[in-house]
Amino acid sequence: MTGSWSARLHVVTGKGGTGKTSVAAALALALARDGNRTLLVEVEGRQGIAQLFGLDPLPYEERRIAVVPGGGEVRALAVDAEAALLEYLDMFYKLGAAGRALRKVGAIDFATTIAPGLRDVLLTGKAKEATTRSVNGRRAYHAVVLDAPPTGRIGRFLNVTAETARLAKMGPIKTQSDGVAALLRSPMTAVHVVTLLEEMPVQETLDAIVELDQLGIPVGKVIVNNARPPLLADGKPTQAELRRGLAAAGLPADRATVAGLHAEAKAYLARRELEDSLRAELVELDRPTIELPQLPGGVTREGLDVLADTLLR
Repeated sequence: MTGSWSARLHVVTGKGGTGKTSVAAALALALARDGNRTLLVEVEGRQGIAQLFGLDPLPYEERRIAVVPGGGEVRALAVDAEAALLEYLDMFYKLGAAGRALRKVGAIDFATTIAPGLRDVLLTGKAKEATTRSVNGRRAYHAVVLDAPPTGRIGRFLNVTAETARLAKMGPIKTQSDGVAALLRSPMTAVHVVTLLEEMPVQETLDAIVELDQLGIPVGKVIVNNARPPLLADGKPTQAELRRGLAAAGLPADRATVAGLHAEAKAYLARRELEDSLRAELVELDRPTIELPQLPGGVTREGLDVLADTLLR
């Protein structure tokens, strides 16, 4: 794959309700084609991946959730901040059972609550570890797809250097955050922003891209989800045209029916005009943009495959 898909860590964000989890899942499926292995990571505790694939809640471990044509596979991981901190304490401080004892008395939850920056370092740190992991001299994963927090807090979530500066000036936490920050600002990372052709999601997309640019974090593609093909030709149909069309189709063409259809057509064209203006705003970003189709049958596994096919075009 070329362009933004050549990154190794794909961060997917978007305003809530834009379908970013579905897009992240479809991207993981797409990148697993040709015999590749990808990891789909979620960090918000919503178990959105499990719901999407019809699975029981995912534990804090990597497990296969899908096989794709060509022998590739997608594994998933639901990162739990407390479990990640226990893993971190054992890895760097050899606390082991002592760390688990801290969890029992609520110290782990307390630590990640009073220091939300620490939580984000742990979450992004796990994604970084999976991205750079090697097994027998080979990459463990062709790509890692991170279903990240929404656009409203994506900058803070990814700006781990500033967050950990408030927590530690030296030591393992500082070292790990510096490593994560270096990865997030390298060509190995691409942040893709999912939007709908609606005013608030588009505005949040514009704001998020400005923020990410200021932080020096590479922006990949703008992904317009749930795009609908035009249903009417340019120009508003008149009631006379609608009446003739209904009659030609052998359908009732009474005054109430024609007036109702005319009002719906007028509202649809106004909506399409708004969508066109929002699409023009996205074009002005001068970023690669992909439009994903509306799925008539909803977000099923078959629907995810349709989105994956579209992402690869």
